[in-house]
Amino acid sequence: MQLDNSRLEELETKLKLSFTDKRLLNIAITHSSYANQRKNIKYNERLEFLGDSVLQLTITEYLFQTYQYKSEGELTKLRALIVCENSLYELAKLWDLGKYMYMSRGEELTGGRERVSILADCVEAVLAAIYLDKGFDEVKRYIIKNFKGIISKAINNEIILDYKTKLQEILQKNGEVQIQYNLNKHEGPPHRREFFVNVTVNNKVMGQGVGYSKKEAEQVAAKEAIERLEESCE
Repeated sequence: MQLDNSRLEELETKLKLSFTDKRLLNIAITHSSYANQRKNIKYNERLEFLGDSVLQLTITEYLFQTYQYKSEGELTKLRALIVCENSLYELAKLWDLGKYMYMSRGEELTGGRERVSILADCVEAVLAAIYLDKGFDEVKRYIIKNFKGIISKAINNEIILDYKTKLQEILQKNGEVQIQYNLNKHEGPPHRREFFVNVTVNNKVMGQGVGYSKKEAEQVAAKEAIERLEESCE
């Protein structure tokens, strides 16, 4: 696969980092759907596997050293808030990762460039690429610098893991409302099936979501509904 240097250089600017081996970054932003339509193309799932471990260890060490007064249970809860799909998605949006990813036309048409799971996985792959390109000390510094805001939100209990519960709390402050999640359709092979869900409030559609499980799609739909409610209150 020939490298698109302009794409990679633009992404490096967003990441505020320059790669020695740009092939690593190229693999990190290549989704399996793109590789499956071409021969001998490496994609980011192996890097995602490595990046998850690098991120987990870095955040674990940082929390252990920084918050010495917190118990093992408290540290575990903090780490779960920081190293979760929603936090990684927040970082992906900051980097505008969806714009630079290679994916199939079909994946793109079904919202792949905005999909929480795809973007979260891509962040982990990028972190693995940095680790392989620059070593552990450098990727640790990079992670802590870029996760400072997320860590602060976790410490202040400002990260939402369960958007469905949060939506219910917001809507039922003023009395009972009818919240319903509807599966509109599902597409794709059994091992990579996508679910399309909407959430209605008193029979009015408030949010839509797509995910690789009904649970994920419902969470995405609830998140969109919360964002709409917040915008209407501004």
